Amino acid sequence: MASTLKLEIVTPDRKVLSEDVEYVGCPGVEGEFGILANHVPFLSALGIGNLYYKQGGKNYYVFVAGGFAEVSDNKVTILAEVAEKASEIDVDRAEKARARAEQRAQQAKDNVEFARNQAALKRAIMRASCTASGKSAGTC
Repeated sequence: MASTLKLEIVTPDRKVLSEDVEYVGCPGVEGEFGILANHVPFLSALGIGNLYYKQGGKNYYVFVAGGFAEVSDNKVTILAEVAEKASEIDVDRAEKARARAEQRAQQAKDNVEFARNQAALKRAIMRASCTASGKSAGTC
């Protein structure tokens, strides 16, 4: 029985990650779910949050926003609209985006604008939190 599985994270722009890992935790739209080797095949929509994976006993984090996770044949494929390793996130830029999103949310004039601003705020907060404990190493 294999104790690792292949994790691939891709966006429309690039391949973010391709590694053999021990565990993957994903932010699904209905809540977080975890994947170990030999998991049953399935497909899930992704929410906004921090995906993490274990490799060599350490946790590594990747911010993801939207997309899908597919599990099949000891492989997890993440097709994300946005994905950034914690080590790639510019903390100052993420904090500025959070502040802008909070300000826009307070100034929203209608429900559509408010919802759009709430989504931007959630992305900014989760993106910044991905770097909170492991700014340069990508580990927490």
